[in-house]
Amino acid sequence: MNNQIWIMTSAFDQLSLDDVIAKAKEVGVQGLDVCVFRKDGTRDDFVATHLDYEHFTPDHAQALLEKFNQHQLRLSLGAFDNLIGGDPAQRVKNQDHLLRLIRMAHLLGGDANEVNVGTFVGYNHELGNQESGFQKNLEEYARIFTPIIKYAEDLGVTVLYENCPMEGWRSAGHSGTFNNLTGVLAARKLMYELIPSHAHGEIYDPSHDVWQHVDPSEVILHTDMSRLRRIHVKGTRNGNNVYWGNLYAMQQIDAALAQRAGVPTSQHEWDRHNYEAMLPGFGGSDSMDWRAFVNTLRQRGFQGSFEIENEAALSKGTGNLGAILQGFKAATLCLAPLLWELTPGGYQYPATAFRELESAAPKDIPVVTMKDLGAR
Repeated sequence: MNNQIWIMTSAFDQLSLDDVIAKAKEVGVQGLDVCVFRKDGTRDDFVATHLDYEHFTPDHAQALLEKFNQHQLRLSLGAFDNLIGGDPAQRVKNQDHLLRLIRMAHLLGGDANEVNVGTFVGYNHELGNQESGFQKNLEEYARIFTPIIKYAEDLGVTVLYENCPMEGWRSAGHSGTFNNLTGVLAARKLMYELIPSHAHGEIYDPSHDVWQHVDPSEVILHTDMSRLRRIHVKGTRNGNNVYWGNLYAMQQIDAALAQRAGVPTSQHEWDRHNYEAMLPGFGGSDSMDWRAFVNTLRQRGFQGSFEIENEAALSKGTGNLGAILQGFKAATLCLAPLLWELTPGGYQYPATAFRELESAAPKDIPVVTMKDLGAR
C-alpha cells in the first residue's frame, strides 16, 4: 500500500511545533496533523495549539510550507469542538474558529497540497431531548454547515469530520453519551445527502466503533471511499461489563449505595463504557484486528494516511514524554509491515515517494465570521 503514517500533534501539547517536528523525524513518520485549538476554548483534554491562528499571513504560510518540505513532511490542520450545541456563545466562537482554519488551509494550498481541516460537528442536546431529536440535530447541522462547506469549497479546502461520539463531553450524571453527530456511520451518510458538496469528508477512527461492538471492517465496506481521507490509529481494550451491559453507558449513582450493593459505577465523564484507549503494539493486545482492517482498506483502494492519535492510557495518559514517544514508535512499527514494502533495511516508507508541498496562495484573504456569511 505504501500509505503514509502521520502524527496528530495533540499528544505533544507542551512542545513547540519545531520540537514536534523533531519528534516526528525521530519516530519516522511522514506527516503531521497540526492541532490548532482555540486558546480560549472550553476543552481541557487532548488539545494543543501549534500555530498562531490570530496572525496567520501568506508569508507565514509560505514559511511553514518551506519548513515542512525541508523535513520532508506533509501537513493538515485540525480543531475538534462542538459546533452545533453546547453554550451558545462558545458555539459561535467554535464556528468562527473553524472558518479561520479553513482560511489558513487555503493559504497553505488547500486541496492542491491535501491540507484539510479536521473538526467535530457536536450535538445539540436541547434539540436532541425533543421528539425526533436526532432529525432536528441533522437539520441544525445542515443550517450551520451549509455556509461553512460552501466557504471551504470556494477556497478549495476540504473539511473532515472525525467519528468520536465524545462520550465524556458531558457530566457523568447524564444517562446518554452520544455527544457528536458524526459518531455513527448512518449520520455521516445522511449529512452528505443534506450537503452534497465534495468539500467535506471524514477521518475514520476504528476504536470508536470497536468499543460500540461494531466491526470497523464492516464500516469500511459501507463507507463512501471518496469521502474517506485519513484513518486515525488508536486501539481500544474492551472490558466485559456484566453489571451494566454493552448497550448503555455505566451510570453515576450514589457512591455509598453502589459500595453496599457491590456495583461498579462511573467515576468520571470518560469512565462510561468500560474500555481503555490503546495504541497498537504498545502495552499488550487491543480488541481490534488491525491486519484485517488494513486488508479491507486495501481491497477498497484506500490511499490516504494513517494518523496516530495518542490518547493511550499507557502512553499519553502517563504524562511522561518518553512514554508518549515510545507509544508513537511502537504504533509505527506495528503498522510498518501492514503498510510498507519490505526492503533490505526492513519495512520502510520509500523516501522517493515524498511529494513536495506547492507554494502558498500569494494573495491574502480576510478573516470571516459566521455573521459575515449571513449564517446567524
